[in-house]
Amino acid sequence: MQRVALGLSYRGSAYQGWQSQPGGATVQDRVEAALAKFADLELRTICAGRTDTGVHALNQVLHFDTRVERDPSSWVRGTNRYLPRDIAVQWCRKVEDGFHARYVARGRRYVYVLLESPVRPALETGLAGWVFRPLDGDAMRNAAAVLIGEHDFSAFRSAECQAASPVKTMRRIEIHRCGAYWRFEFDASAFLHHMVRNLMGCLVAVGQGARTPQWLTEVLAARDRRLAAPTFAAQGLYFVGPYYDAALGLPESTPAFDWLPRPDECR
Repeated sequence: MQRVALGLSYRGSAYQGWQSQPGGATVQDRVEAALAKFADLELRTICAGRTDTGVHALNQVLHFDTRVERDPSSWVRGTNRYLPRDIAVQWCRKVEDGFHARYVARGRRYVYVLLESPVRPALETGLAGWVFRPLDGDAMRNAAAVLIGEHDFSAFRSAECQAASPVKTMRRIEIHRCGAYWRFEFDASAFLHHMVRNLMGCLVAVGQGARTPQWLTEVLAARDRRLAAPTFAAQGLYFVGPYYDAALGLPESTPAFDWLPRPDECR
C-alpha cells in the first residue's frame, strides 16, 4: 500500500461542507467519486480540516492509501478530469505511512475577506462577507490581541462541535484593510467548529462600535457561547490550509493564494 497526499483548492458555495453526507453534495463526495473513476476503485480520504457549508479552501490537504501505481502528475491531471470546475487538485506527493493529513499538522490557517461598502456585493457574491457600517481597524486589532495564546475557546464553539477539548493555541491574528476590503488572518494549532466565524462576529461587533475591545476579554473568560456575537456569514471564509514540518516537503501554497488580497499590499 502507498500513502498519497493531495493539495486541493475549491469554491465551497455549491457544497454542504467537506465531510461526506447522504446525497453526495459535499466536497469529499465529489473528490472521492473522481478518484474512484480515475483509479477504478473506491478510495477513502482523510483531510486536514473539515470546512463548513459555503466555506472555500486554498490548500486543503488530504491523504489516502492505495495499491494503484501512478506518478504524482497523473494523480493531479487524472483526478481533475472527473472533478467539477469549482474543485481542483493542485499537487500530489507520495508520503510515508506515518503521515496523517490531520494529526501531524503543526497548525492551520484561515483568512476571512470582508467587504465594507454601503452597497451589497455583486461580483463577489459568495466569495466575500459584507458589512455596510464603517469598521475601526485599531479597535478590532486591540480586541484580537486578547485571543493570542492558549485559551479555552468554548465561547466561540458551536453546539455541534465534536472536538475533544475546547483548548486551542491562537498563534496569530492579523487584520489589514485593502481598499474596500478587509483581510482577517487566523493562525492556530487547530480550530473548533464555527470558531472563526464566531470570532468574526465578535470582531465586527467591536469594529462597528457596538462593543468595546474589553468586551471580548469578558466573553473569552466566561466560556459561554450565549454571550458572544452571532455566527458570521460563511461566504468570505477561506481555509488557507494546514502546515507541516518542513522536512516533509509538502507545498504550503497554491496559485489561489495570489488571488486573495495580499497583506503586503494592504494597510
